[in-house]
Amino acid sequence: MSIVAEFSVKSDDFALYHSLTEAPHMVVEIEQVVATMEDRVMPYFWVSGGDHAEFEAAFEQDESVTDTTPIDEVDGAVLYRAEWTQNVETIVYAYIELGSSILQAIGRDTNWELRMRFDDQETLSQFQTYCKENDISYELNRIQNQEQPMASAQYDLTTKQRKTLVSALKEGYYEVPQEISMSELADQMDVSQQALSKRFHAAHKNLITSTLTFTHPDDE
Repeated sequence: MSIVAEFSVKSDDFALYHSLTEAPHMVVEIEQVVATMEDRVMPYFWVSGGDHAEFEAAFEQDESVTDTTPIDEVDGAVLYRAEWTQNVETIVYAYIELGSSILQAIGRDTNWELRMRFDDQETLSQFQTYCKENDISYELNRIQNQEQPMASAQYDLTTKQRKTLVSALKEGYYEVPQEISMSELADQMDVSQQALSKRFHAAHKNLITSTLTFTHPDDE
C-alpha cells in the first residue's frame, strides 16, 4: 500500500536557500519535477508574493539552480523552469533514486513543506535512511496510507466526501441559479439534509486545505 507523507525541511537541505532567504516574502511552489537525465532534475515552479526582480537577482548567486528561465506570468505569479545543479546533495535525488513522487512542495524563507508519495513503508524507510546518511534534517508531520482512489487521497477526501462533491456537480448544485437544492440532493443521496451539509463542510475544508494551503487545520 502506498504512503503519503508530509515533511518540513530546511531550504538549505532542499533547494533555493539563497533565493528564499534573500527574498523572504516570496513563496515558491513546485508545479512539476521532470527527470531529464540520470543526474539532472528539471523543476517547474511558481514564484509569488513580492519583488520578482529581487528574487531573480538572487538566482544569480544561488548555487542550487542553473539555467533559470521565466515561462509564464499569471496574476503576479511567475512560472520558471530551471535545473537543480548536479553537485547538490538534496531530497531531490531521493526522488530519482527511490522512485518516490513529489505531490506538493512549497518554499517560504528558510523552510520547505513537502508532500511525497512512497510505494510502501519500506521505501519510506529507505528515504529516511537516505536523509540520515546525507545529513538532511527534516520533521515528519503526517503519514497517511492511500486507502482511497488517487483523486480522493491526493485532495484528502473520504470516499463519501468525493462522491458528494461529484454528485453535486453533476446535478447542477454549483450552477447559478442552482439546478438542484440541498434538500433535493439529500433526498437523492438518501441522507438527511443536516448530514449532507456536514459532509459538504468537511469536504470543502479538506479540498481547500489540500489545494490552497499546506498545513492541515487540525494540526495547527
